[in-house]
Amino acid sequence: MVEMAPSEIMRRIKGRTASKLFEEFPALKKRYWGRHFWARGYFCATVGQLTEEMIKEYLEHHFEPNPNDNFRMEPE
Repeated sequence: MVEMAPSEIMRRIKGRTASKLFEEFPALKKRYWGRHFWARGYFCATVGQLTEEMIKEYLEHHFEPNPNDNFRMEPE
């Protein structure tokens, strides 16, 4: 059995999903060229320690609003 640190697992997931998204949506690659597609952070806890309240608190305090972010899910 191969053992991997959670940070390595997340690095691989983020790297591979970003590559696939850039391949499928070339406009994303142009938009994020030279920048990181995913945020640096991630949250990891064992199932026995994690509660719904912990997840909510993490999400409420993890993200900082960015008024200059013009990310859109729909075409303009």
